[in-house]
Amino acid sequence: MNELFGTDGVRGVANEFLTPELAFALGRAGGHVLASHGAKRPVLVGRDTRMSGPMLEASLCAGLASVGLDVWKLGIVPTPGVAYLTKALHAGAGVMISASHNPIEDNGFKFFASDGAKLPDAIEDEIAARVAAHAALPRPTGDEVGEIMERRRVVRAYERHCVSLGTSLAGLTVVVDAAFGAAYAIAPRVFEALGATVVPLHCKPDGRRINVRCGATQLEPLRTAVGAHPGSVGVAFDGDADRALFIDERGGVVTGDHILAIWAKELSAAGALPKRTIVATVMSNIGLERALAESGIELVRTAVGDRYVIEAMHRGGYRIGVKQSGHIIDLEANTTGDGIATAVKLLSLRKTAGSLAQLAGSMRVYPQVLLNVRVSDKRKVQEDSEVVRAIDAAVAAMDGSGRVLVRPSGTEPLVRIMVEGPDETQIRRVAEAVAATVQTVSSRIET
Repeated sequence: MNELFGTDGVRGVANEFLTPELAFALGRAGGHVLASHGAKRPVLVGRDTRMSGPMLEASLCAGLASVGLDVWKLGIVPTPGVAYLTKALHAGAGVMISASHNPIEDNGFKFFASDGAKLPDAIEDEIAARVAAHAALPRPTGDEVGEIMERRRVVRAYERHCVSLGTSLAGLTVVVDAAFGAAYAIAPRVFEALGATVVPLHCKPDGRRINVRCGATQLEPLRTAVGAHPGSVGVAFDGDADRALFIDERGGVVTGDHILAIWAKELSAAGALPKRTIVATVMSNIGLERALAESGIELVRTAVGDRYVIEAMHRGGYRIGVKQSGHIIDLEANTTGDGIATAVKLLSLRKTAGSLAQLAGSMRVYPQVLLNVRVSDKRKVQEDSEVVRAIDAAVAAMDGSGRVLVRPSGTEPLVRIMVEGPDETQIRRVAEAVAATVQTVSSRIET
């Protein structure tokens, strides 16, 4: 992998690393490379609500137009909306400007090929190489310059697609926490179109508060709102709405693992689960694996990142995959994780079963401690002998009763530590010991 594109596109602090100049260079290099690989139709560009979005959008679109590609600006739209529309409208490519669940100061660019899938690594590498080399690229003039057009109305096609995936939700009250992000308008409309009563929460386009103590990264406000509306359920999206988490009628959290356990069993019973197999990352709870095994369903694990989940799905011919954070991929509905589509399907199943709490109760969640340590150099810390010894000691302490996973974040300067097992006191002690070592080693490397 090149140094510009991470596991989920190009990300960084807007106007610091992710400058308008870099956005312009990405537009020019990306447009030129995509055109050389056959992208002649317009490029779709969407964004979330971040304050830096319009600035980066202007620079990216200018770069694309300067190498002769037309651009359709979709405005504020979920990431899966860009992916779906790119494929449905036979666009040349798609670009989403968002940093998903990251803090408000971050932003990013995620490129989609004409089929709505993530760009192949080779094309990302080619784009990155041209940006790094400040390559001289064509500068067409006159009517060969690309045209930049507003095309916000086409987003309704994605909205209709989401509605088509569900059944009537009449009689159900849904509290919708849009995290002040990309789903602020479209998610409430989708649920209302299906007949649900919607209670909006953080459903405003406020880039100063996107993901701040709300949405899928902070569920307490949603839990409180659900409690204030007896019998309701809650759904929380992150900033770009590629994931969804839920609060059930009793105030319980319904994670991506719960969703996949519920949905996989439903599909398997209907004969609609290819090879009776689903895909999840190493972060998924062991409870998911055991719940699936009870129904004769196999779980294939991958490294963390939707790119790895999707690669495994294509390689094995599987239909659905999951990240524990609520990022559910159904290749029959979209090419990437889709929070709104996930919510529509899960709440449709809930309508049949009677309650979301009952559905979620089919999977036991084993205690899991997740710690993030900010570090100066992820690779050096991960490979340090002292950290390796700490990890080995943690595995030995668990003595086969659980799992220990230490990995660098693909999008932030963090080392993520996960310890899972039956005894919460023990796993917290083990996780904190590893975290302390990682912090010590990072401080030593930095100085």
